[in-house]
Amino acid sequence: MSYARRFIAALLSASLASTSLMPVSGAVAAPPSALISAEEVVAAPEREPRAALLALLNRDDVARALAERGVDPAQARLRVQSLTDAEAARLMGEIDRAPAGAGDLVGTLVFIFVLLLITDILGFTHIFPFVRPVR
Repeated sequence: MSYARRFIAALLSASLASTSLMPVSGAVAAPPSALISAEEVVAAPEREPRAALLALLNRDDVARALAERGVDPAQARLRVQSLTDAEAARLMGEIDRAPAGAGDLVGTLVFIFVLLLITDILGFTHIFPFVRPVR
């Protein structure tokens, strides 16, 4: 083993050993008065669906998206307030179950095409007959 390799190995060992001796700070336990018992969590009322929907409408990104689609945010708030409890709960459940970003099928297909094209150009795959791999 050369002198340079031994020196690098010793330096790496010393740095790893020194980092394991450093005190770790970060997570600090909350004072006992700030802890919540399991009974309090179970007894806590469910968040009202209408309030959750109104909180969503108050977000800037949601209001901007509604305005882009021609919906007045104030009108949307009035419609949410006029929903029955069952309708609000059903709508909130649909929002909670909706997959994020699932509507961008075209973007996903373009990404997969470009990825396969790049792997074809690099010679890892041979999917497209019109691509000559880089040698």
